[in-house]
Amino acid sequence: MARSFIFTSESVSEGHPDKICDRISDALVDLYLASDPYARTAIETVATTNRVMLIGEIRAPKLVTPNMVTDTVRRVVRNIGYEQDGFHWKYFVLENFLHDQSADIAVGVDATTEKDEGAGDQGIMFGYASDETPSLMPAPLFYAHRILQELAALRRAQPELGILPDAKSQVSLWYEQGVPVRATSIVVSTQHADSLALGDLREIVRKVVVGVLPEGWMCPEEAFYVNPTGRFVIGGPDGDAGLTGRKIIVDTYGGAAPHGGGAFSGKDPTKVDRTAAYAARYLAKNVVAAGLAKRCTIQLSYAIGVSKPLSVYVNTHKANLVDELKLGEVLQQLVDLSPRNMRTHLQLNRPIFERTAAYGHFGRDPEADGGFSWEKTDLVPQLKAAFGV
Repeated sequence: MARSFIFTSESVSEGHPDKICDRISDALVDLYLASDPYARTAIETVATTNRVMLIGEIRAPKLVTPNMVTDTVRRVVRNIGYEQDGFHWKYFVLENFLHDQSADIAVGVDATTEKDEGAGDQGIMFGYASDETPSLMPAPLFYAHRILQELAALRRAQPELGILPDAKSQVSLWYEQGVPVRATSIVVSTQHADSLALGDLREIVRKVVVGVLPEGWMCPEEAFYVNPTGRFVIGGPDGDAGLTGRKIIVDTYGGAAPHGGGAFSGKDPTKVDRTAAYAARYLAKNVVAAGLAKRCTIQLSYAIGVSKPLSVYVNTHKANLVDELKLGEVLQQLVDLSPRNMRTHLQLNRPIFERTAAYGHFGRDPEADGGFSWEKTDLVPQLKAAFGV
């Protein structure tokens, strides 16, 4: 886009009520996958004042006991840092309403001698990449995540400062001829101890923001907002109820790309809401990393019980560097986009999902144990060869 504009993205911290729920749901996915790599999970979490509720469906061996579920949920909340009167990891009431997966859903997904494994549901999934940042993520979301990650690190390193777990950020960037060049406004709201004065909090946050943004990018003082309401002592699920899957734009591309609508957290790798979105990001990132486009959007669509995608759409946003139809064909030759193969290619049947639940599912570094495998750029040599780059 060779034009000038302002674009804004937001992020929320690991202590945000919705993110607590996402992390609990994904920690339980990991718990079940550790007991059986082919376990099925569709776990939703609800959190409010000193209460957590689990609902949804599972299919897994009975090796995972109710006590193991309880211990996992409390461990997650403890690690986030909640020891408050209105939400304490040790004292909240936990209600577990998880039950067996519907046989009608299972029969459509399971592989048989007559058919391959089918998609767990119908739906559309998007992947996106942009050369705006080294991680090939949109810059406003990249910096919104980084601000909260650094604030969380500071909270843990210096608890005496009085910064508490619940926080949000919002970054607006000015794009000059399609390239981000500076921030026009920054908003950070963070829960804090009653003893921490707003002026002191503002200076703490300022140092974090200036340290995250590139040199010279800081917004004007009048556009730098820290706790605009002036007070944020009551936070977390005590201040606002949380629910799994309510931060899907934070989880993906910050509004810079379409979203199919399905959440990720709580779902095992047979669910295309999760796996196909990861695969689409994997393909889009490799296209941009190969220099075939500055931005790339990929859409995949599926039908429940059907193994092959119904459509594969590739958009390089008028880059005109390669033929998009050929690019779509090459990508499908390089990666079989059936649910079974996506799981196998990205090695997703492992307990690697709790770490995805805060600060975005994309734009992270691939990890030695297979975490964030969809961020690899191992298709680059083949893509370059296919297009003579």
